[in-house]
Amino acid sequence: MSAETSPADDSLEGRIREAELRLEEAATLAAEAERRAEEEIKALEADLERERGEKERALAAAEQRLGEIESQVEAAEKRVKAAESRAATVEATVADELARARESAARWLQEQLDGLRQEAEGR
Repeated sequence: MSAETSPADDSLEGRIREAELRLEEAATLAAEAERRAEEEIKALEADLERERGEKERALAAAEQRLGEIESQVEAAEKRVKAAESRAATVEATVADELARARESAARWLQEQLDGLRQEAEGR
């Protein structure tokens, strides 16, 4: 073996160095792409977690509002029931008063008739 290299050897070594450089570049690019992908994944996970938190807060607020609305509905239903009860009592009272008024009017008319009869009989 001689210490000198042939042009074919030089060409092969050059191609090997060139391939090694391309491999290093590809490895660097792949590492950079992996780093960017990891950053993107972390950002997406953070966005997802933030959205989950927002949805949980919105759901909790909606549940609280629903509870408030249900309480208001119950209170309104109680007020309606009480109003209906009062209305029924007032209607009964009005009906009683109307009956008394009719009876009183009938008595008055009867008294008027009786008075007219007595007057007519006395003549």
